[in-house]
Amino acid sequence: MIGVIDTDGDCAEWAFPAEPGAVRTARHAVRGALRDWGLDSVGDVTVLLVSELVTNSLRYASGPIGVRLVRQNSASDGSPGRPALLVEVSDPLPDPPRERKAGTDDEGGRGLHLVAVSSQRWGTRHGDSGKTVWFELALPGE
Repeated sequence: MIGVIDTDGDCAEWAFPAEPGAVRTARHAVRGALRDWGLDSVGDVTVLLVSELVTNSLRYASGPIGVRLVRQNSASDGSPGRPALLVEVSDPLPDPPRERKAGTDDEGGRGLHLVAVSSQRWGTRHGDSGKTVWFELALPGE
């Protein structure tokens, strides 16, 4: 069961249990919010990156996984800028993820690389009860 925290205005937030179905449920929730906002143009890449980050959280953390979308009309520092979509995936594990080079036969290890090459910016930050991995995608001009 998901906990819908907020889906009003320019923000949508959910909490997912750390269960195998969380990735599929997160993809569905994110795609629905983007469709409601008229942002289908970034739907595929957003859903792919959220899937990778939620999968990482499931692999390493045991608590709830938070997903948050914020539609921004200015740069993240508040200065005028191009519209962007901020996406955050949080879990209770304090250790930051590490990007690594996956070998050609490796089944994993490409998620953070996908985030890095597909987003305009990304990073991690510590919170009171874990960490958040975030990324920004440029949105078409209004």
